Amino acid sequence: MSSPTDISVDIRPDFNSFDHFPSMRYIATDRPWLKLYGIRVQPMPPFRSLSCKPDPALIHHCLPDELLLEIFTRMNPYTLGRAACVCRKWKYTARNPALWRVACLKTWQRSGTEVNYMMVRSLYDSSWRRMWLQRPRIRIDGLYVSRNTYIHTGVTEWQFKKTVNVVCYYRYLRFFPSGKFLYKISPDKIKDAVKCMHFRASKADCVFKGDYILSEDGQIEMALLYPGHRYTLVRMRLRLRGTTIGANNRLDVLKILTTGVNATELKNWTGSILELVEGWEEDETHDPDVPAVSHSRGLSPFVFVPFEEADTSVLNLPVEKMDYYVPG
Repeated sequence: MSSPTDISVDIRPDFNSFDHFPSMRYIATDRPWLKLYGIRVQPMPPFRSLSCKPDPALIHHCLPDELLLEIFTRMNPYTLGRAACVCRKWKYTARNPALWRVACLKTWQRSGTEVNYMMVRSLYDSSWRRMWLQRPRIRIDGLYVSRNTYIHTGVTEWQFKKTVNVVCYYRYLRFFPSGKFLYKISPDKIKDAVKCMHFRASKADCVFKGDYILSEDGQIEMALLYPGHRYTLVRMRLRLRGTTIGANNRLDVLKILTTGVNATELKNWTGSILELVEGWEEDETHDPDVPAVSHSRGLSPFVFVPFEEADTSVLNLPVEKMDYYVPG
């Protein structure tokens, strides 16, 4: 007779295995903290060495400075700026140059790594954070929205007088780091238009793709093509600015120009639309049926709206509650 110690039972919990459910699909929960396992973090000087008073915060006693830096490296620059407002220790950690170097090299990747290193040394005193705040850059974490209104006079019928209607429409711009942008004109509010501002939008959404280039003085040259029976080329020149340092949340419209383009010339062209119109005069057109027209209406400045604020932005208010909007 065997003793209880001689009895061995093979218990293999198989809670994470779904091989016996081949016809069922499971959605795995995202666990970002698992990415920290196996990472050799570099030691950093403790924050308490800069102050004679001990830190009473419990999170700072439980979370080492090395792990706090690893968490900050996974934040985008705008979240990192908000985190720097929490306390002095987080502000000290958020000033780490490595965090801002990664953000700058990713934002201006089209300029090249060597050019970015030369610019940060010569123009920004080797400070990547200062480069992020002072160098013009287009934000890609939301939409630039221009709200335009005009008065439309109705038609007199019988004894009724002419009615006056306030018409509101929007211009939407979404930029991408690759030099592409999406453009849409619609009366739809931001919370509805943001759903179709992507490259997979259907023709019914009327979202058009174009090319842009940003100069170091903050001016943006843009060009896109309207398809149809006659091709129409839209050229825009915008100026980038911010309500605060580093915000880059406003786009002033300097010029909107529509012109014609030859279908044969467009068919044989393999480059971008912006390269096609390079060197064209403002009143130049390559299709006599589509003259060059410089537009003087609908030039309200663009306001940046982050994706997380698309549903709560004041630009969603109807005309009855906000007939005019001052972008600032």
